[in-house]
Amino acid sequence: MMPFKRQALVEFDSMESAERCVTCGAREAIYIADQQAFFNFSTSQRITRPTNADDPSSRNKVLLLSIQNPLYPITTDVLYTVCNPVGNVLRIVIFKRNGIQAMVEFESVEDAQKAKLALNGADIYSGCCTLKIEYARPNRLNVVRNDNSSWDYTKPFLLHRDRGKGRQRQAILGEHPSNGYGPHCPLLPLPANSSSVAMVSGLNPTKSNCSHIFNLFCLYGNVEKVKFMKSVPGTALVEMGDEYAVDRAVTHLNGIKQAVIPSQVFELADGSSSYQDFSLTRNNRFNSTHSSRNIIQPPAAVLHFYNAPPTLSQHQLLKLCSEHDVPTFTKFKVFDAKTSSKTLSGLLEFSSKTEAVEALTVLNHHQIRIPSSSSPFTLKLCFSTSSHL
Repeated sequence: MMPFKRQALVEFDSMESAERCVTCGAREAIYIADQQAFFNFSTSQRITRPTNADDPSSRNKVLLLSIQNPLYPITTDVLYTVCNPVGNVLRIVIFKRNGIQAMVEFESVEDAQKAKLALNGADIYSGCCTLKIEYARPNRLNVVRNDNSSWDYTKPFLLHRDRGKGRQRQAILGEHPSNGYGPHCPLLPLPANSSSVAMVSGLNPTKSNCSHIFNLFCLYGNVEKVKFMKSVPGTALVEMGDEYAVDRAVTHLNGIKQAVIPSQVFELADGSSSYQDFSLTRNNRFNSTHSSRNIIQPPAAVLHFYNAPPTLSQHQLLKLCSEHDVPTFTKFKVFDAKTSSKTLSGLLEFSSKTEAVEALTVLNHHQIRIPSSSSPFTLKLCFSTSSHL
């Protein structure tokens, strides 16, 4: 399984079986968990693992942690709180490569083995931040500074900040490293409250408006209000439904936190108001029972579009980009829809991540009317997990 790429490899016992699978998948749409699956031949001749978990010689005291569905920030404090009750943690290094991953060095191989047994498949927070744990290749970690991304607990002189109360929080695991915990057992309570408002700077004051900001931030949580600051051109405040939504947005988009007050409303360059309340809009995506389907994804050059009219063509989408003066996509792909489907979905690849972001901020939630429908279709966009088409 390659969860960060939303892909998997399947090895058959014969070439004929693999060919039948690919042929069947091309002939008829196959859905897994309400998502269409695509089948093709891999360049790999067989499935191999970097380490053999059953081979005692492959085990060491450093574990590789892959954090799936990271809705909340993952820091050294969080991982220390989760891992240290199971075995003595010496060093932690967090890095972003195909998602969020970390290496945790324990005092002994036995501690690492107990941690892998107890924590693999568990949720750090309820329903998210799921741990997938393997043995890492290095047998020692090199840490040059103590901060949110790396920490050497054997060298307190590397300390550069007050770690606060992070280490005093108790993991639900307690002191039972020998027990196996289910894949949905949360290890920690939700993070402590912070600000529910983010400040966005560096915007183009002649092209940006409240709707554009909403179209981007709604991918990470419900947006309540957006306000542009008259005293600081190109800067806006975004109030979101809760502080966790702000943390997700800041983690993926970068930024700082402030506060939103609807005063000194003025007119932006495009004629729209500098302040807008989005608290009641139906375009917020974290309200319904389907909010768990939202995929938290950093900006990418490939956009996933959905809820489009079933008759929408590539030419019409290119025309839409041109009419709104946004970059045009270079590749276009439509997903095979179910016979009962009343909408269209697919992928759009742009030349760069920047162009994709610009197109999303303008075209997300654009309403498209067709003659055969009395109600318009609200085109919805989000960043895709695919790196290219």
